[in-house]
Amino acid sequence: MYTQFFGNYLISNGYITQEQLFSAMRRQGTKHMKLGTLAIHAGYMTASEVDDIIIHQTHEDRKFGELAIELGYLTNDQVIELLKAQSPDFLLLGQVLLDDGILTNSDFENILADYRSQNEMMDLDMIIESQEAISRLFENFLITSETPMSRNGRMFIELLFNNFVRFVGDDYTPITIEEIKEFPPECCVKQQVFGEYSIISYLSMSEETAIEFASRYVEDQFEEYDEYVQASLEDFLNLQNGLFIVNVSNDSSTELTIGAPEHVNEPIISFERTTYHIPILYTFGMVHFLMEIIKN
Repeated sequence: MYTQFFGNYLISNGYITQEQLFSAMRRQGTKHMKLGTLAIHAGYMTASEVDDIIIHQTHEDRKFGELAIELGYLTNDQVIELLKAQSPDFLLLGQVLLDDGILTNSDFENILADYRSQNEMMDLDMIIESQEAISRLFENFLITSETPMSRNGRMFIELLFNNFVRFVGDDYTPITIEEIKEFPPECCVKQQVFGEYSIISYLSMSEETAIEFASRYVEDQFEEYDEYVQASLEDFLNLQNGLFIVNVSNDSSTELTIGAPEHVNEPIISFERTTYHIPILYTFGMVHFLMEIIKN
């Protein structure tokens, strides 16, 4: 998650524009090697064992390495070794910005020092993403956005960011959250969470972006926007909300339920209740996630 929040940090502090970040992210590409790929290459795991963990992640909000250790596929030392072998993606992003002349070496040195200091990141944290360090990054992101959020709301958004990484790709940056009164949906689906904490979540994007989003999510290539692409968006939203209600149950013994995902056809959605817009800038386009708060 370091790269995702680093991009937001650069924009929020005025070091670069959203357009410059988008260009740099596209040039950076998707060079990040997933832990499962590295484990197979090292001979520590088989492809079927990696697939087994991915299936587990659709039911549990757990990191790959954590599950691999619990299931006996990897030792703790092997996980640390593989994590160290991963390139720190936010440094790759910084290199692209240096190559483009957007930042100088002096700029980058000072920015990196401030970023580490603000988020209390130690040297090892820069290589291995600890949960404590990620939580600090997430809290600082919410502070920057000036977004008052309940405990369940924070859990929901943190899970959302993790699910984007796990099931779509880590080549994104969350843009500052904003409260909105209306929104013009494009290819849009929604789903409600019912109970003591209740929200309606919306996932919206352009057709072109939806095709790539769905292709990544199901690991197959779609060529046009059709009912299968829409079903993929609905399935992602259902996955997000399903894992969320499990997390809430585990955290506070509060039982929530979810309705069926629905397609949104209105040209403009108007909101009377508090609604947050969470723009997610991917290398293939902008993904819009909305949270309409029914009961907090």
